[in-house]
Amino acid sequence: MLRLTRLMLRDFRNWPALTVPFRAQLAVITGENGAGKTNLLEAISLLGPGRGLRGARAAELGRRAGEAPLPWAAAGRFEGPWGGFDLGSGTPEGGPPERRSFRLDGAPLRTQAELAERVAAVWLTPQMDRLFQDGAGDRRRFLDRLVWALEPHHAREVAAYENAMAQRNRLLLQARREGRAADPAWLAGLEDAMARHGVALSAARRGLIARLNAALAGGVTGGFPAARLALSCPVAAALDGSPALAVEDGLRADWAASRARDAAAGATLSGPHRADLLMTHAPKEIPAALCSTGEQKALLVAVVLAHAALIAAARGFAPLLLLDEVAAHLDAERREALFAALAALPAQAFLTGTDAAVFRPLRGLAEGFLARGGELVPDGDLPVPEGR
Repeated sequence: MLRLTRLMLRDFRNWPALTVPFRAQLAVITGENGAGKTNLLEAISLLGPGRGLRGARAAELGRRAGEAPLPWAAAGRFEGPWGGFDLGSGTPEGGPPERRSFRLDGAPLRTQAELAERVAAVWLTPQMDRLFQDGAGDRRRFLDRLVWALEPHHAREVAAYENAMAQRNRLLLQARREGRAADPAWLAGLEDAMARHGVALSAARRGLIARLNAALAGGVTGGFPAARLALSCPVAAALDGSPALAVEDGLRADWAASRARDAAAGATLSGPHRADLLMTHAPKEIPAALCSTGEQKALLVAVVLAHAALIAAARGFAPLLLLDEVAAHLDAERREALFAALAALPAQAFLTGTDAAVFRPLRGLAEGFLARGGELVPDGDLPVPEGR
C-alpha cells in the first residue's frame, strides 16, 4: 500500500511552514473556508505527476510577500512497495518562479514519468461537481489523470502529441500569414508524430474505460450507483475495427488533406485532443448531464472508488485519494456508504470539509486535524486510531 506518512511545506500558498505526520489510512481535515484545507490537498497532489488538482503554474503557488511569490517547497515521506522514500517538489531559491523541480531521495528527477512510477493520486474537488456541464476538455483531463495512475507513460504520450500538434498549428498559421505554403516535409514529420502518439493515447483511454466499466459492473461501488463510461472519439472508434498502424495511416492522410482548413481555423480541428468522456447513470439509463447534482457526485465517487480498486490490483498500490469537500451533495446514507468503502479500500484517503460533525462516524477509523491560523492541529474528536 502506498502511504504518505509525513508532509512538509514551506511558503506554499497560505502555509508559511508545516510538518505533519499522517498515521492512519484515513485523514480528515476540517476548518473554516479559507483556512487552507484545499491547499494541503493541492500540495499532496503536486508530489505526483502533473500540475496538481488546481492545474496551477509553479509561479502561482508560492506564498506572497509583497508583490512577488516566495520560493516554495512541498515534500513527502512515503512508504510503498519499494520501502520508504522521500519526494520533493518546488521552486529553487534564486531561480525563476515558473521553474518547478523534483527530487527523489535527494537526487533530481529527470522526467515526471519517473515520478509516476512511484506515486499516483486521484482527486475530487467541488469544481468537478460541474464536470458534466463544463466543456469536453475538463472531462478529457479527468480521464487522462485516471489513465496516468494506471499507465505512468501515458503522460508522455499526451505531452508528445500536444507538442507536435502545437508545432503544426504554429507552422500552418505562420505560413498563412506570410502567404506561402508550409514546408510539406516538416508538416509530414509533425503529423507522423501526432499519429503515433495520438493512437497510443487513444488506445490507453479506451483500455481504461473498458476496465473501469468491468469493475463498475462488478459491484465494487458499494452503495453508489454504477456509472457506465464511453469515449466519444473517432480514433478510439477506429481502433475497434482496425489495427493501430492502419488507424495511424488514416490520421496522417486526414491531417494532410485538412491543412488548408486547419490553417484558416488556426487550430487542428480533428484528432484525439477533441475526445469527450461520456457517463451514464447505469441503473436509470440517464446521461450524467441530466442527473441531479447529488447523483452526479455519487457517480463520480463510484468511478473514483472503482479506479482505486483497479489500480491497486494492477500496480500493487492504490492511488492516494484526495477528496475535497466530498460530503457536499451526499445524503447521510451515501456518506455512510462512502466512509465504509474508503475503510475497505487498500488506499490512503484525505478528506476535507467545513462541518466536522459530518465525519464523526469515522471515529476509530480516521485521524482528524483542524486547519486554523496557518496551523494544523489534532482534532480531539477524531484521535489517531488505536494501534496506529
